[in-house]
Amino acid sequence: MEKDKWLFEITPKNNLFDLNLKEVWQYRDLLLLFVKRDVVTVYKQTILGPLWYLIQPLFTSIIFTLIFNNVANISTGSVPPFLFNLAGITIWNYFKSCFTATSNTFTSNAGIFGKVYFPRMIMPMSIVISNLLRFGIQLFIFLVFYVYYYVNGADISFNKYTALFPLMVLLMGMLGLGLGMIISALVTKYRDLNILISFGLQLLMYVSAVMYPVSYFIEKLPKYAWVVEYNPLTFIIETTRYILLGSGTLNTTMFGYSVGIIVFILVAGVLVFNKAEKNFIDTV
Repeated sequence: MEKDKWLFEITPKNNLFDLNLKEVWQYRDLLLLFVKRDVVTVYKQTILGPLWYLIQPLFTSIIFTLIFNNVANISTGSVPPFLFNLAGITIWNYFKSCFTATSNTFTSNAGIFGKVYFPRMIMPMSIVISNLLRFGIQLFIFLVFYVYYYVNGADISFNKYTALFPLMVLLMGMLGLGLGMIISALVTKYRDLNILISFGLQLLMYVSAVMYPVSYFIEKLPKYAWVVEYNPLTFIIETTRYILLGSGTLNTTMFGYSVGIIVFILVAGVLVFNKAEKNFIDTV
């Protein structure tokens, strides 16, 4: 008698390096449903709804401008301080939202993971994609202020490297996804890591040149400049400001270094995530 042929056979993964991207593609409709869920449900029962996407970066930029530029007298060159801060915060927020949401993948979805099968990789991927909407709204408000300052004579301009902007967004998403998947795997066993995430993000923001030019840090603390210079987030933020505002520099050597580090973190995140999904349900 011929053996029954099953459409899918659910078995434990034996190969750590088996990414099974074909199966992820087969579940692409589910991926889109998760993206829609993330977009619709987050602010469904809020008063201001998507306006929170605008309020957070605007108020943060105002506070940074008052404290770092007006009180601490950090110079942003010919670029208006508010626009300088808004550019850094906009790209930083995309990384932050991807990282924080992805780092809770297993703990936040333990219920659904324990009841139905689908490629677990779909969940963090949906987070990175859905956060693009939030990033798009914040980018729009940045462009509104960009036009305002440009019309009023500010010394800002796009350049030939502006076409690299989508690549900067992609690198931010990859880095947030990779780091988030590593933390999500560790959180299944070490819950106190959740407490350290928000604190660690605050420290990471300060060493990623979000609210100051890299040149300022090198000038004031040359002994510790390597902490900022070799941070791949610093490269993305500084490059983003350069290609959008004409402020800062584009270091081609650091470009290769940063891309290599980000790809390594993403691959490591996928491998750790795949390993954790085999038995996380016993520890969550």
